[in-house]
Amino acid sequence: MPIRVLDKLPAVDFLRKENIFLMTTESSKNMTTVNSLKVLILNLMPKKIETENQLLRLLSCSPLQIDVQLLRVDQHTPKNTPVGHLNNFYCNFIDIKNEKYDGLVITGAPLGLIKFCDVFFWTKIKEIIQWAIQHVTSTLFICWAAQAALNILYDIPQMIRKNKLMGIYKHDTLDSFAFLTRGFDDTFLAPHSRYTDFPTRIIRTNTDLEVLAASEEIGAYLFASYDKRIVCVTGHPEYDSITLANEYFRDLRIGLNPVLPVNYFPQNNSNLIPTSTWRSHGCLLFTNWIHYYVNQV
Repeated sequence: MPIRVLDKLPAVDFLRKENIFLMTTESSKNMTTVNSLKVLILNLMPKKIETENQLLRLLSCSPLQIDVQLLRVDQHTPKNTPVGHLNNFYCNFIDIKNEKYDGLVITGAPLGLIKFCDVFFWTKIKEIIQWAIQHVTSTLFICWAAQAALNILYDIPQMIRKNKLMGIYKHDTLDSFAFLTRGFDDTFLAPHSRYTDFPTRIIRTNTDLEVLAASEEIGAYLFASYDKRIVCVTGHPEYDSITLANEYFRDLRIGLNPVLPVNYFPQNNSNLIPTSTWRSHGCLLFTNWIHYYVNQV
């Protein structure tokens, strides 16, 4: 089954080149009605078009038909995305606050070193996360959004690592029989790019969330509520093979003197092109979330 998106969304042509079946609202008007899942994406990443492509690619792994709606957090003028793109393809919260959705994805954001109270859209994020508890079957929080959810829903204070976690890290599957980790290898790789800290002990002690994947080096990676309404992933399984490279070279250009991403560039040589070692894990994670959390609940 396809993913259905708004007409002329850049992701349509981009992902069709990868043989991914996307259907526009215009082209589907005369087709037989299918009971599709409604999934909302709150995109907080600076390069929104790139993130749209990545998330839609992973959502397409499911055999279920999904209607995707893109949501903007406010009317702030973006630096890395044309304003016209947001005006054409994104809705405002006021337009959908009375609707109900099967799934919600809230992306990460480069805000790990900024206090919650200083995030200019913090009030709106709190409103949307609290709204989701009553209006969304299951919400997937990615990276910074997971930290925001822990604070808003469980009153866990902001936790920051001394050094940025940057690279490809190994994780242990702690419960291979859980629905969300069904089919996972005992160990798997996934990208991280964050200052945020997610100590496994803190999550187990201060929340009712079950930690499903973790490691000593990175802390908790995947944890979820028993009622399946909350899912947090602290890395970036949606990243393309070159996303970390782009972030690394960006930080070099602006003089931040970044550390070379761990286990990423071949032979630790930034002149060589990195390859993805986590694509299958990301696809399986999103497929399990859609099938066992968003759909079956």
